Amino acid sequence: MPLRLGPAGVPLSCKGRTIVEGMDDITVLGLETMEIQTVRTIQPAHFDQYWQAGILSHKTGFQMNLHGPYYAELLGSTRERNRTLTKFEVALQVSKIVNARHVVFHVGPYGEDGPSREANEKVATIFSGIVDRIRDIWGRPEEEEDYAAFPWVHSEEPPLIGIETSGRQELWGTVDEVLEVVNHVPGTVPVLNMAHIHARGHGCMRTSEDYAELFDKVRTRLGGSKFYCHFAGVEHRMGNALHYTQIKKSDLKFEPFAEFLAEDGDWMDLTIISDSPLLEHDAMFMQQHHDKARERLLEIMARDEQRIRVMARSAEADGPPAESPPPQEVVEAPVPAKEAPKPKKASSMMSFEDEGDDDDDLF
Repeated sequence: MPLRLGPAGVPLSCKGRTIVEGMDDITVLGLETMEIQTVRTIQPAHFDQYWQAGILSHKTGFQMNLHGPYYAELLGSTRERNRTLTKFEVALQVSKIVNARHVVFHVGPYGEDGPSREANEKVATIFSGIVDRIRDIWGRPEEEEDYAAFPWVHSEEPPLIGIETSGRQELWGTVDEVLEVVNHVPGTVPVLNMAHIHARGHGCMRTSEDYAELFDKVRTRLGGSKFYCHFAGVEHRMGNALHYTQIKKSDLKFEPFAEFLAEDGDWMDLTIISDSPLLEHDAMFMQQHHDKARERLLEIMARDEQRIRVMARSAEADGPPAESPPPQEVVEAPVPAKEAPKPKKASSMMSFEDEGDDDDDLF
Protein backbone atom coordinates (compact mmCIF):
# COMPACT_ATOMS: atom_id res chain seq x y z
CA MET A 1 0.00 0.00 0.00
CA PRO A 2 1.53 3.34 -1.00
CA LEU A 3 1.43 5.57 2.09
CA ARG A 4 2.84 9.10 2.09
CA LEU A 5 3.11 11.09 5.31
CA GLY A 6 4.17 14.68 5.79
CA PRO A 7 3.51 17.92 7.68
CA ALA A 8 1.19 20.81 6.91
CA GLY A 9 3.87 23.42 6.34
CA VAL A 10 7.59 23.81 6.85
CA PRO A 11 8.83 21.51 9.65
CA LEU A 12 9.33 23.09 13.05
CA SER A 13 12.87 21.73 13.13
CA CYS A 14 13.82 23.42 9.86
CA LYS A 15 16.30 26.22 10.52
CA GLY A 16 16.00 27.96 7.16
CA ARG A 17 12.17 28.24 7.25
CA THR A 18 11.91 28.19 3.45
CA ILE A 19 9.84 25.67 1.53
CA VAL A 20 12.83 24.15 -0.28
CA GLU A 21 14.79 23.69 2.94
CA GLY A 22 11.67 22.26 4.52
CA MET A 23 11.43 19.70 1.70
CA ASP A 24 15.04 18.67 2.36
CA ASP A 25 14.38 18.20 6.06
CA ILE A 26 11.20 16.23 5.39
CA THR A 27 13.10 13.85 3.11
CA VAL A 28 15.84 13.37 5.72
CA LEU A 29 13.18 12.46 8.29
CA GLY A 30 11.91 9.68 6.03
CA LEU A 31 8.67 11.47 5.07
CA GLU A 32 7.48 11.91 1.49
CA THR A 33 5.10 14.84 1.17
CA MET A 34 4.07 18.22 2.53
CA GLU A 35 1.21 20.67 2.21
CA ILE A 36 1.94 24.37 1.79
CA GLN A 37 -0.34 26.43 4.02
CA THR A 38 -1.49 29.75 2.58
CA VAL A 39 -3.76 30.41 5.61
CA ARG A 40 -5.16 33.84 4.68
CA THR A 41 -3.56 34.83 1.40
CA ILE A 42 -0.42 34.25 -0.68
CA GLN A 43 2.46 36.66 -0.53
CA PRO A 44 4.05 37.59 -3.92
CA ALA A 45 7.42 37.66 -2.18
CA HIS A 46 7.21 33.85 -1.84
CA PHE A 47 6.81 33.16 -5.57
CA ASP A 48 10.54 32.58 -6.06
CA GLN A 49 10.71 29.81 -3.47
CA TYR A 50 7.45 28.39 -4.82
CA TRP A 51 9.08 27.93 -8.22
CA GLN A 52 12.21 26.38 -6.67
CA ALA A 53 9.96 23.97 -4.77
CA GLY A 54 8.20 23.05 -8.02
CA ILE A 55 11.50 22.28 -9.75
CA LEU A 56 12.66 20.13 -6.82
CA SER A 57 9.41 18.20 -6.59
CA HIS A 58 9.44 17.54 -10.33
CA LYS A 59 13.01 16.22 -10.32
CA THR A 60 12.77 14.13 -7.16
CA GLY A 61 9.18 12.87 -7.25
CA PHE A 62 8.41 14.58 -3.95
CA GLN A 63 4.64 15.06 -3.64
CA MET A 64 3.75 18.71 -3.15
CA ASN A 65 0.27 19.86 -2.10
CA LEU A 66 -1.31 23.21 -1.41
CA HIS A 67 -4.01 24.34 1.04
CA GLY A 68 -5.95 27.37 -0.12
CA PRO A 69 -7.00 30.24 2.16
CA TYR A 70 -8.69 28.88 5.27
CA TYR A 71 -11.52 31.36 5.55
CA ALA A 72 -14.09 30.94 2.79
CA GLU A 73 -17.68 32.08 2.16
CA LEU A 74 -18.71 30.28 -1.00
CA LEU A 75 -22.36 30.09 0.16
CA GLY A 76 -22.52 33.71 1.29
CA SER A 77 -23.62 36.78 -0.61
CA THR A 78 -22.37 37.52 -4.12
CA ARG A 79 -19.76 39.88 -2.72
CA GLU A 80 -18.52 37.34 -0.17
CA ARG A 81 -18.38 34.56 -2.77
CA ASN A 82 -16.45 36.71 -5.27
CA ARG A 83 -13.99 37.76 -2.58
CA THR A 84 -13.40 34.10 -1.73
CA LEU A 85 -12.97 33.10 -5.38
CA THR A 86 -10.40 35.86 -5.84
CA LYS A 87 -8.31 34.28 -3.07
CA PHE A 88 -8.83 30.86 -4.62
CA GLU A 89 -7.59 32.16 -7.98
CA VAL A 90 -4.22 33.10 -6.49
CA ALA A 91 -3.95 29.65 -4.88
CA LEU A 92 -4.68 27.99 -8.23
CA GLN A 93 -1.91 30.03 -9.88
CA VAL A 94 0.54 29.01 -7.16
CA SER A 95 -0.44 25.35 -7.48
CA LYS A 96 0.97 25.40 -11.01
CA ILE A 97 4.22 27.01 -9.87
CA VAL A 98 4.85 24.45 -7.10
CA ASN A 99 3.65 21.43 -9.16
CA ALA A 100 0.95 20.66 -6.58
CA ARG A 101 -0.89 17.33 -6.78
CA HIS A 102 -3.80 18.44 -4.59
CA VAL A 103 -5.25 21.89 -3.91
CA VAL A 104 -7.48 21.86 -0.82
CA PHE A 105 -10.33 24.29 -0.17
CA HIS A 106 -12.99 24.89 2.47
CA VAL A 107 -16.55 25.96 1.63
CA GLY A 108 -17.48 27.95 4.71
CA PRO A 109 -20.80 28.60 6.48
CA TYR A 110 -24.07 27.22 5.17
CA GLY A 111 -25.61 30.59 4.45
CA GLU A 112 -29.29 31.16 3.86
CA ASP A 113 -30.09 27.67 2.52
CA GLY A 114 -28.71 25.81 5.52
CA PRO A 115 -27.96 22.09 5.17
CA SER A 116 -29.96 21.30 2.04
CA ARG A 117 -29.86 19.95 -1.47
CA GLU A 118 -29.87 23.52 -2.79
CA ALA A 119 -26.66 24.27 -0.89
CA ASN A 120 -25.00 21.15 -2.29
CA GLU A 121 -26.00 22.12 -5.83
CA LYS A 122 -24.51 25.59 -5.39
CA VAL A 123 -21.25 24.11 -4.09
CA ALA A 124 -21.11 21.66 -7.01
CA THR A 125 -21.63 24.48 -9.51
CA ILE A 126 -18.88 26.59 -7.93
CA PHE A 127 -16.36 23.73 -7.87
CA SER A 128 -17.14 22.81 -11.47
CA GLY A 129 -15.97 26.30 -12.36
CA ILE A 130 -12.86 25.91 -10.18
CA VAL A 131 -11.95 22.65 -11.96
CA ASP A 132 -12.35 24.34 -15.36
CA ARG A 133 -10.20 27.21 -14.17
CA ILE A 134 -7.30 25.04 -12.97
CA ARG A 135 -7.29 23.26 -16.33
CA ASP A 136 -7.09 26.62 -18.10
CA ILE A 137 -4.24 27.74 -15.85
CA TRP A 138 -2.36 24.47 -16.28
CA GLY A 139 -2.77 24.47 -20.05
CA ARG A 140 -1.39 22.06 -22.66
CA PRO A 141 0.80 24.14 -24.98
CA GLU A 142 2.08 22.58 -28.19
CA GLU A 143 5.55 24.10 -27.93
CA GLU A 144 7.51 22.98 -24.88
CA GLU A 145 9.84 25.99 -24.98
CA ASP A 146 6.88 28.26 -24.26
CA TYR A 147 6.71 26.70 -20.80
CA ALA A 148 10.36 25.89 -20.20
CA ALA A 149 10.06 27.22 -16.65
CA PHE A 150 7.35 24.69 -15.85
CA PRO A 151 8.38 21.39 -17.46
CA TRP A 152 5.87 19.43 -15.33
CA VAL A 153 3.00 21.01 -17.30
CA HIS A 154 3.78 18.63 -20.17
CA SER A 155 4.18 15.46 -18.10
CA GLU A 156 1.72 15.86 -15.22
CA GLU A 157 -2.03 16.18 -14.99
CA PRO A 158 -3.53 19.29 -13.36
CA PRO A 159 -3.89 18.94 -9.60
CA LEU A 160 -7.03 17.49 -8.07
CA ILE A 161 -9.26 20.00 -6.32
CA GLY A 162 -9.81 18.81 -2.75
CA ILE A 163 -13.01 19.62 -0.85
CA GLU A 164 -12.33 19.31 2.87
CA THR A 165 -14.73 18.09 5.53
CA SER A 166 -15.48 20.66 8.22
CA GLY A 167 -15.42 20.31 11.98
CA ARG A 168 -18.23 22.62 13.09
CA GLN A 169 -21.99 22.32 12.90
CA GLU A 170 -22.52 25.70 11.22
CA LEU A 171 -20.06 24.97 8.39
CA TRP A 172 -20.87 23.11 5.19
CA GLY A 173 -18.86 19.90 4.91
CA THR A 174 -20.20 16.71 6.46
CA VAL A 175 -18.82 13.52 4.95
CA ASP A 176 -22.07 12.90 3.09
CA GLU A 177 -22.19 16.46 1.72
CA VAL A 178 -18.61 16.30 0.48
CA LEU A 179 -19.13 12.89 -1.14
CA GLU A 180 -22.30 14.06 -2.90
CA VAL A 181 -20.54 17.05 -4.48
CA VAL A 182 -17.39 15.12 -5.41
CA ASN A 183 -19.55 12.42 -7.00
CA HIS A 184 -21.03 15.03 -9.37
CA VAL A 185 -17.89 17.07 -10.15
CA PRO A 186 -15.06 15.27 -12.00
CA GLY A 187 -11.61 16.51 -11.06
CA THR A 188 -12.43 16.86 -7.36
CA VAL A 189 -11.47 14.62 -4.46
CA PRO A 190 -12.74 14.40 -0.86
CA VAL A 191 -10.29 15.54 1.79
CA LEU A 192 -11.07 13.45 4.87
CA ASN A 193 -9.99 15.48 7.87
CA MET A 194 -10.18 12.88 10.64
CA ALA A 195 -10.07 15.47 13.42
CA HIS A 196 -13.05 17.30 11.88
CA ILE A 197 -15.01 14.08 11.32
CA HIS A 198 -14.26 12.93 14.87
CA ALA A 199 -15.31 16.25 16.41
CA ARG A 200 -18.45 16.71 14.34
CA GLY A 201 -19.46 13.13 15.11
CA HIS A 202 -19.08 13.71 18.88
CA GLY A 203 -15.96 11.51 19.08
CA CYS A 204 -17.00 8.86 16.56
CA MET A 205 -13.59 7.69 15.27
CA ARG A 206 -12.42 5.35 18.03
CA THR A 207 -11.92 1.86 16.60
CA SER A 208 -10.49 0.30 13.47
CA GLU A 209 -14.06 -0.68 12.53
CA ASP A 210 -15.00 3.04 12.47
CA TYR A 211 -12.27 3.71 9.90
CA ALA A 212 -13.26 0.65 7.89
CA GLU A 213 -16.85 1.87 7.76
CA LEU A 214 -15.76 5.36 6.66
CA PHE A 215 -13.52 4.19 3.83
CA ASP A 216 -16.05 1.59 2.71
CA LYS A 217 -18.60 4.37 2.39
CA VAL A 218 -16.22 6.50 0.33
CA ARG A 219 -15.22 3.60 -1.90
CA THR A 220 -18.84 2.53 -2.42
CA ARG A 221 -20.02 5.99 -3.42
CA LEU A 222 -16.99 7.18 -5.38
CA GLY A 223 -14.92 4.12 -6.28
CA GLY A 224 -11.18 4.36 -6.75
CA SER A 225 -8.36 3.74 -4.32
CA LYS A 226 -6.66 7.15 -3.90
CA PHE A 227 -7.37 9.03 -0.69
CA TYR A 228 -6.17 12.32 0.78
CA CYS A 229 -6.47 12.78 4.55
CA HIS A 230 -5.58 15.17 7.34
CA PHE A 231 -4.88 13.90 10.85
CA ALA A 232 -4.25 15.59 14.19
CA GLY A 233 -5.42 15.45 17.75
CA VAL A 234 -8.44 17.62 18.42
CA GLU A 235 -10.21 19.19 21.35
CA HIS A 236 -13.94 19.25 20.72
CA ARG A 237 -17.20 20.00 22.47
CA MET A 238 -20.87 19.57 21.49
CA GLY A 239 -20.00 18.38 18.00
CA ASN A 240 -17.63 21.26 17.26
CA ALA A 241 -13.86 21.23 16.87
CA LEU A 242 -12.19 23.83 19.08
CA HIS A 243 -8.53 23.49 18.10
CA TYR A 244 -5.92 20.95 17.06
CA THR A 245 -3.73 19.27 19.67
CA GLN A 246 -0.90 16.79 19.55
CA ILE A 247 -2.13 13.26 18.98
CA LYS A 248 -1.03 11.90 22.36
CA LYS A 249 -3.23 14.41 24.22
CA SER A 250 -6.41 13.76 22.25
CA ASP A 251 -9.16 11.17 22.43
CA LEU A 252 -8.63 10.74 18.68
CA LYS A 253 -5.92 8.08 18.55
CA PHE A 254 -3.91 7.03 15.53
CA GLU A 255 -3.46 3.40 16.63
CA PRO A 256 -6.92 2.25 15.40
CA PHE A 257 -6.28 3.97 12.06
CA ALA A 258 -2.90 2.25 11.80
CA GLU A 259 -4.49 -1.09 12.67
CA PHE A 260 -7.07 -0.64 9.92
CA LEU A 261 -4.40 0.31 7.38
CA ALA A 262 -2.26 -2.71 8.31
CA GLU A 263 -5.13 -5.21 8.11
CA ASP A 264 -7.33 -3.86 5.30
CA GLY A 265 -5.46 -1.01 3.61
CA ASP A 266 -3.41 -2.83 1.00
CA TRP A 267 -5.76 -1.65 -1.77
CA MET A 268 -5.33 2.04 -0.86
CA ASP A 269 -3.09 4.80 -2.22
CA LEU A 270 -3.08 7.14 0.76
CA THR A 271 -1.64 10.56 1.58
CA ILE A 272 -1.86 11.73 5.21
CA ILE A 273 -0.99 15.29 6.20
CA SER A 274 -0.21 16.05 9.84
CA ASP A 275 -2.17 19.11 11.03
CA SER A 276 -0.87 18.65 14.56
CA PRO A 277 0.88 21.55 16.31
CA LEU A 278 3.91 19.25 16.37
CA LEU A 279 3.81 18.90 12.56
CA GLU A 280 6.64 16.59 11.50
CA HIS A 281 6.98 15.04 14.98
CA ASP A 282 3.42 13.70 14.87
CA ALA A 283 3.89 12.73 11.22
CA MET A 284 6.81 10.54 12.30
CA PHE A 285 4.73 9.32 15.26
CA MET A 286 2.09 8.14 12.79
CA GLN A 287 4.74 6.49 10.63
CA GLN A 288 6.09 4.58 13.62
CA HIS A 289 2.66 3.35 14.66
CA HIS A 290 1.88 2.24 11.13
CA ASP A 291 5.16 0.28 10.99
CA LYS A 292 4.41 -1.31 14.38
CA ALA A 293 0.93 -2.31 13.26
CA ARG A 294 2.39 -3.93 10.16
CA GLU A 295 4.99 -5.78 12.25
CA ARG A 296 2.34 -7.06 14.66
CA LEU A 297 0.23 -8.29 11.76
CA LEU A 298 3.21 -10.08 10.21
CA GLU A 299 4.05 -11.69 13.56
CA ILE A 300 0.49 -12.97 13.93
CA MET A 301 0.54 -14.33 10.40
CA ALA A 302 3.92 -15.99 11.00
CA ARG A 303 2.66 -17.63 14.23
CA ASP A 304 -0.44 -18.90 12.45
CA GLU A 305 1.64 -20.36 9.64
CA GLN A 306 4.02 -21.98 12.14
CA ARG A 307 1.09 -23.50 14.02
CA ILE A 308 -0.30 -24.93 10.79
CA ARG A 309 3.09 -26.44 9.87
CA VAL A 310 3.49 -28.01 13.32
CA MET A 311 0.06 -29.56 13.12
CA ALA A 312 0.80 -30.90 9.64
CA ARG A 313 4.11 -32.45 10.76
CA SER A 314 2.44 -33.99 13.80
CA ALA A 315 -0.21 -35.57 11.62
CA GLU A 316 2.45 -36.98 9.28
CA ALA A 317 4.47 -38.44 12.19
CA ASP A 318 1.47 -40.25 13.61
CA GLY A 319 0.85 -41.84 10.24
CA PRO A 320 -2.50 -42.77 8.85
CA PRO A 321 -4.81 -44.77 11.19
CA ALA A 322 -4.53 -48.56 10.86
CA GLU A 323 -7.26 -49.93 8.69
CA SER A 324 -9.25 -52.95 9.98
CA PRO A 325 -9.27 -55.87 7.53
CA PRO A 326 -12.40 -56.14 5.49
CA PRO A 327 -14.95 -58.55 6.96
CA GLN A 328 -14.68 -61.99 5.47
CA GLU A 329 -17.70 -63.88 4.36
CA VAL A 330 -18.40 -66.90 6.55
CA VAL A 331 -18.99 -69.94 4.38
CA GLU A 332 -20.97 -72.58 6.22
CA ALA A 333 -19.84 -76.15 5.62
CA PRO A 334 -22.57 -78.29 4.09
CA VAL A 335 -24.30 -80.48 6.63
CA PRO A 336 -24.02 -84.12 5.50
CA ALA A 337 -27.36 -85.78 4.99
CA LYS A 338 -28.24 -88.50 7.46
CA GLU A 339 -28.05 -92.01 6.03
CA ALA A 340 -31.24 -93.91 6.07
CA PRO A 341 -31.10 -97.09 8.19
CA LYS A 342 -30.41 -100.16 6.17
CA PRO A 343 -33.29 -102.58 6.14
CA LYS A 344 -32.66 -105.94 7.72
CA LYS A 345 -32.81 -108.98 5.54
CA ALA A 346 -35.80 -111.11 6.24
CA SER A 347 -34.97 -114.73 6.90
CA SER A 348 -36.94 -117.20 4.93
CA MET A 349 -37.10 -119.54 7.96
CA MET A 350 -37.73 -118.23 11.43
CA SER A 351 -36.51 -120.33 14.35
CA PHE A 352 -37.60 -120.38 17.97
CA GLU A 353 -34.08 -119.47 19.02
CA ASP A 354 -34.31 -116.15 17.29
CA GLU A 355 -37.60 -115.33 18.94
CA GLY A 356 -36.16 -116.05 22.34
CA ASP A 357 -33.38 -113.63 21.76
CA ASP A 358 -35.85 -110.92 20.94
CA ASP A 359 -37.76 -111.56 24.12
CA ASP A 360 -34.62 -111.14 26.16
CA ASP A 361 -33.97 -107.76 24.65
CA LEU A 362 -37.43 -106.56 25.43
CA PHE A 363 -37.59 -107.61 29.07
